[in-house]
Amino acid sequence: MKTKLALKAHTIFAGRAKKYILSLILLLALGFAATPSLRSFASDRYVDLQLFTKVLNLVQQYYVEEVDLKKLIYGGVKGMLRELDPHTNFLPPDIFKEFESETSGEFGGFGVELTILKGVLTIISPIEDAPAWVAGIKAGDKIVAINGESTKGLSLVEAAQRMKGTKGTKIKLGIFREGFDEPKDFTIARGTVKIKSVKYTDLNNGFAYVKLTSFIENSFRDLNNEMNKHMQKNKGTKGLILDLRRNPGGLLDQAEKISDLFLEKGTIVSTVGRNKKDQEIRYAKSEGTLPNFPIIVLVDEFSASASEIVAGALQDNKRALIMGKRTFGKGSVQSVVKLGDGSGLKLTVARYYTPSGRSIQAEGIQPDVTVDNLSQDIIEKAIQRTEIQRERDMKGHLLGESENESNETESAQAAATATKGKDKGLDFWWNQNEDLKKDSSPRASLLRSDFQVLQAYNYLKAWNVMKSFDENKTQAKSKQ
Repeated sequence: MKTKLALKAHTIFAGRAKKYILSLILLLALGFAATPSLRSFASDRYVDLQLFTKVLNLVQQYYVEEVDLKKLIYGGVKGMLRELDPHTNFLPPDIFKEFESETSGEFGGFGVELTILKGVLTIISPIEDAPAWVAGIKAGDKIVAINGESTKGLSLVEAAQRMKGTKGTKIKLGIFREGFDEPKDFTIARGTVKIKSVKYTDLNNGFAYVKLTSFIENSFRDLNNEMNKHMQKNKGTKGLILDLRRNPGGLLDQAEKISDLFLEKGTIVSTVGRNKKDQEIRYAKSEGTLPNFPIIVLVDEFSASASEIVAGALQDNKRALIMGKRTFGKGSVQSVVKLGDGSGLKLTVARYYTPSGRSIQAEGIQPDVTVDNLSQDIIEKAIQRTEIQRERDMKGHLLGESENESNETESAQAAATATKGKDKGLDFWWNQNEDLKKDSSPRASLLRSDFQVLQAYNYLKAWNVMKSFDENKTQAKSKQ
């Protein structure tokens, strides 16, 4: 089971933690032979630890049944971390081992990204083509039960433990989503989830579409390869649609490298921990940067973490137009520390800031252009409410030079058909372009089925038209 991916561990934190522990032990060994303030600090911590050990000792001696000491300690650590943010978790050895394998791009399970929203276990995104995706699980679904047991009060790690199982076995999720009168059960067979993080579609004429589903170890490499192949095939790039919708994030270094791929200079992201003066800033380098072609980045309310870093970096550096919906707002840094017994601690240690100094946490990235992802049903309803599309659809209109009486009748019949909603919305999307409606290529299928991608594509084409207009205008002035 895949919990929300933590970003790259900061070894500085692990080093500081070790120094702190060693310092505390030294103070205790010396009988607090230090300054009064240090003695007070260590004494307070020692009293707190005494309370924990005293309770643990009492449970071991007097609880009505034999207890498992490790289970008690693990439970105590989990309880302590519940007082912090939902992204800080204790990972038992089996969960930590699985966590380490997730960033490689292949793992067992059914493929969902999870978080907790307002106390409810919520799916950020099903991984495309994984068992959950095939079963009909959608972004935003609330998991209210796992195999008939309520998920109320569960942490992400506890939910992951309940969901894990061997390949081929089935799990039943109680799902509630907008539009449901009551929760519905979805039965999913566990399998091997292989993440293909980069999916490319050639939009023809030099335009490219790339969907980035997550940030795993090979994301930068695969994206760079696809872009280079596209440029070789098309002798350049007229524009790129980078789709980060439903991308829950992943590895920080991949987000940095992908941002750097499109930036010659400037800040990519900065992180600030508890000490506000302790700031880490990541900068773009000119080496390996792709040519300066137009970019539109698509985001939605399920674009989180590393996705928001890339969107924020390209937006603040004026490198891309951000389109879609406001993003998730997960702007915290998790450091992963491997503990001695094979378990791990995922601890929130800092916040992310965009190049202009905006905090991503709970704010998200506001797109430059807000576009809803209209479904086919919405398009059909819009057409049913539209009685007249244009002048030529009006009965008795003055004929144009290319018209005659017969095609006036055909036009009126077409308008009546559209009013009844029998054209499935394609005329509305494609402005009655018959060639595109008949096209079965991946490009046409993508643009037909995804309104936001179509809008981004239209923006890119308009961008190039205006660029050509400006170039012609400059050339005309130089000849005068």
